[in-house]
Amino acid sequence: MARLQSILVVGGGAAGWLVACYLAKHLNAAAPGSIRVELVESPGIGLLGVGEATFPSIRGTLAAIGLDEGELLAGANATFKQGIRYDHWVRPPGSEGRASFFHPFSLPSQRPGAPELLPYWLLGGAPQGMQLAEAVTMQYHLVAQGHGPKRASDPDFQGPMNYAYHFDAARVAMVLAKHGQRLGVKRHEATVERVELDARGAIASLVTKELGELSADLYVDCTGLRSRLIGNAMASPFRSRTDVLFVDRAVAMQVPYPRPDTPIACYTIATAQEAGWTWDIGLQQRRGVGYVYSSRHSDATRAEEVIRQHLGSAAEGLEPLHIKFETGYRPEHWRGNCVGIGLAGGFVEPLESTGIALVELGTYLLTHLLPLDLDDMERAAKHFNTMICARYERVLDFIKMHYCLTQRTDNPFWVDNTDPASIPETLRDRLKAWRYRPPHRLDFVTDLEMFMPSSWQYVLYGLEFRTDLDAMRSSFPRMDEARREFAAIQQVSAHAMRDLPKHRELVEQMCSAYLQRSGAVREIPERA
Repeated sequence: MARLQSILVVGGGAAGWLVACYLAKHLNAAAPGSIRVELVESPGIGLLGVGEATFPSIRGTLAAIGLDEGELLAGANATFKQGIRYDHWVRPPGSEGRASFFHPFSLPSQRPGAPELLPYWLLGGAPQGMQLAEAVTMQYHLVAQGHGPKRASDPDFQGPMNYAYHFDAARVAMVLAKHGQRLGVKRHEATVERVELDARGAIASLVTKELGELSADLYVDCTGLRSRLIGNAMASPFRSRTDVLFVDRAVAMQVPYPRPDTPIACYTIATAQEAGWTWDIGLQQRRGVGYVYSSRHSDATRAEEVIRQHLGSAAEGLEPLHIKFETGYRPEHWRGNCVGIGLAGGFVEPLESTGIALVELGTYLLTHLLPLDLDDMERAAKHFNTMICARYERVLDFIKMHYCLTQRTDNPFWVDNTDPASIPETLRDRLKAWRYRPPHRLDFVTDLEMFMPSSWQYVLYGLEFRTDLDAMRSSFPRMDEARREFAAIQQVSAHAMRDLPKHRELVEQMCSAYLQRSGAVREIPERA
């Protein structure tokens, strides 16, 4: 048997170092150093310090590699994220009706013996006008009042509320690089000039400017949208899905807070605009704000006007960063002895923070499907590709649902998104079924889904989708119990607010505690 002995991760950044940390931690758990994990990154490629939003799975991933939560917060300008608030996705500003809805990360409340609340919410059991997230979770009320998801005394990566993070993408890469080297990852700073293939079409080596040839048994491509290995060298084709998701450009700015003690929003704010939407991510010293838009419905000049109008005076003197991307993925993320992870393998627009989550997924699949026998690579690659492609398609369905249920007709972008031709058949079938019953766990294949049924429910009904349960009303005889549960959630929320600190207070407490116990010196992130 030809045994796996070495892995070379190509490309640094948050993705590359997360992959390297996870591989080093888990493949060498039983026998440290038995599989050599190395990473090569170019010193000439700078990292963009845009605000990055994550998905709750990140907590499990960071815990699995042994990172200190305080180190993440202090080193990466990180804050907590408890969900996403959507503004003006149903109807344009100034219209009658609710302007916003919230997608929380916590599951709907269901005490033992209590009825499932969603059907009773659909049947009018909650107070009139109360959106689903408000009726069934404490989290809605906590974030509305600016509270964090945990106490500083809670264990790392644990707390009463489900949560993820916002962080500076460039700084989190530095945190992970430091941690990866503690785990034994060997770092090479070198520029890859060309990729050498062997007679079978596999990668034989990388030729670098500074270090000459570097070789390994397996190459992990984390070179981002450039896709130097899996796309260019291995010629794995890219399947565009801009037929489903239209946005393909972004313009971003780093916006300072007006005061050092400005409250930090503990959720992402996604505001619908004329040809896309703006993100607003609160970090410790600044906000990351960007406008994601469709180049078929706008251009860079107009996009910059939109984001400046959105920010008002806060945008004065700020220079924008323009970004191009294409939603889609490579059906063969893994080809030969090369695996593309993160942007090298595919990209889905950032609406539900799937970027880092798809890096996590690819890393998990690679680690647990990776054969020690090099002759078994083809079988592992086939399994990997099947799993990750199915995940992409389900993510595409979920993101498209945010657009296709809009009632907006004020701009061609929103009208075009409701065209049935742009809606995948799988999503159309689900929406038809949900006209007369709510989403159920049986609609989802657990191992292929990124978003739980509750996420579909929060977004579906936040967009004011109608599920008619009148014909099934007799199947839900516990309305009085449900009403008591709705009332109890409101009461318990008030108690939780007294127990959980404000968001900025929590972040500062955890950073201070980490710096004190580690003896580290806090580096204040630069704005530019």
